[in-house]
This record gives sequence, C-alpha cells and structure tokens, in this order.
Amino acid sequence: MDTQQVSAPSRAPSAGVVHINIRLTDGYSIISNRLSQHRDMSLLAIGLGTHIQSLPAGRRIGVKALAEIFPESEARIAAALRELEHHGFLRRTRLRVQGGRVATRMESYNHPDAAARRAGAGAGAGAGVAAVATSARVIAPAPVPAPAPAPAPVPEREPAPVPEREPAPAPVPVPASEPPVVREPAPDPAPRLVPSPAAPKPPPPPLPFPRRPSAPLFDEAARLLAGLQVSAPLFVLSEVDVERLTPGVAAWLERGVRPDAVRVALTDDPPVPLRHPAKLVRHRLIALLPPPVPAAVPVVPLQNCDDCDRAFRSPVPGCCGECRDVRAYADDEPCLLGA
Repeated sequence: MDTQQVSAPSRAPSAGVVHINIRLTDGYSIISNRLSQHRDMSLLAIGLGTHIQSLPAGRRIGVKALAEIFPESEARIAAALRELEHHGFLRRTRLRVQGGRVATRMESYNHPDAAARRAGAGAGAGAGVAAVATSARVIAPAPVPAPAPAPAPVPEREPAPVPEREPAPAPVPVPASEPPVVREPAPDPAPRLVPSPAAPKPPPPPLPFPRRPSAPLFDEAARLLAGLQVSAPLFVLSEVDVERLTPGVAAWLERGVRPDAVRVALTDDPPVPLRHPAKLVRHRLIALLPPPVPAAVPVVPLQNCDDCDRAFRSPVPGCCGECRDVRAYADDEPCLLGA
C-alpha cells in the first residue's frame, strides 16, 4: 500500500493581514519601507510621498494640481509636503531655465540617509585624491646613503696578569645610638571667627528707593509712616525718621503693596522692649522688600486671513500659516519633479 501523505499546515496567519499577491509585469513602482512604514509622519504624508515616487521624472506637481486629483484640501496637501521635506524625502531647489525664468525643481528620495552618505563620500573622496596628489608633488623620496666600508680586524692580545689583593679587615661593630628625637612644629592657632572690637564695621545696606519717584508717591509714604503710632502706639517716629524712611515705603508702594499690608509688615510682632522703632522699621523695609511686579505680557491682536478669512493672531495683517504654505507650493511657477 502507498504511504498516506500528511498535508503540511498552511503558512497563512489565522488573524491579521493576509497578502494575496499576484506577480506584476507592468504598472507598478518600488516603494521603500522607510517611507511606507515611517513612524513620525502622518498617513497623508506617507501616501503623498508614495504617489510622488510613482510619478515619472519631469511631471509637474503642485498644491493646486494635487488638490484637483485628491479630495484633501490645499492646506492639508501643503502640510504633507512640508512633512516630506522635514524628513528628507522631498527637496525643493530653485534653478534658472531658458528665458530668464526661475523654476522649482522637486527631488524625491526613496532613501534619504543613503543619499546623504553618498554625497558626503563623494565630497570626501575628491578631497582625498587632491591631498594625495599634493603630497606626491611635495614629498620626494630621500636618497639612500651608500653603505660604509667594514673596519679592518684588530689582532687579539693576551690579557695582562691581575695582581692579587690583600683581604680587607673585618668591620668593627659600632654600638647603636639612640634615634634622634624629632619634634613636630606647633600647629598654627585657629583663626578667630569673631572680629576684634577695633575692626571696621561694614556699611549698612542702602534703603530701597522707587524706580519712578513722584511727589504723590512720597506724600502717601510719609502719611503712612506718620500714622503708624495710631495702630501701633510703640512705633512713635520723629520727623527726621519719617523723612529718612519715606523712600523705602515709597518703593514698597510702587511695587503694588497696599498701604495696610505695608503697615502690618512694619509693625507686626515687635520685640519687647522696643527701644529703637526707627531702626526696626528700616531693617524690615530692607529685609522684607517684595519683588517688583512683573511686566504685563503684550496681547497679540487677532487678524483676518486675506485668503481664507479665518482669524489668527499676528501683529500685522496678512495670511495665516496654512495659506502661506499653500502660496509657497502654488502652481504659479513651473514645478518639475526630479528623481
């Protein structure tokens, strides 16, 4: 009997994509997986790049021409072309043609990295050939010196007799002496952390001063200092103290602090007993000075696009970003596709 043949299991997967491929003899293009499976580009950019690589060399392409073929808008097609340019699959160059006109040449790449390496290798090879030629012209081979004649042999002589020496006397032992005592130098005295009473004292920090002083600002600060004794009886200031401390309070008011907040910051929780209220007020004006109020961020006005009439923010009127891209890829000028 014949041996029963066991059929091999099918290699087609049970789930997912199943390819039903038919051998093509015409009407096809070879597309690299670097484009068709790119992870950083949109599907629209991948499809548009595939379409461009399937076109014959010299075909004119542009946003308006592509928008007439496909259902996508001109803005989306322009954004897809910008993606292809960003990732190196498309390159725009301007060249001058017959008649003095300027045409845009589109270069489509199926392997941008390999094309860049080939261009770099060609430039490096040209530089290497030039360097070798230069070194061959400059460096000449050095002449080889003629070998020197060998010296004549010298006749050997008999060695002279060596006289015998008397044996040296035995060394006499010397009693060991005590090792010398090495005294370590005394350590330097530690530096004094407390300044001496005769040391000069550093000058006190300056009192804050307003950046834009004005008479109303100084009047408000003087009234606040003169009225401290009403809410805090311990803070009785003389007229001289008020005049001296007025610029510091004016600096606080200029930075947006309200007068009641300044009054609380200067008189809250005083030490007991309070002997020098003017000195305490001056110290708090310097140590507790708030930061300046940040400048307001300018608001960019809204403009209406001249092409699509949509609103966008810009300091000057004109076109929005998408319409500018559409104008950059417009078909007003001839656009040639280069392989």
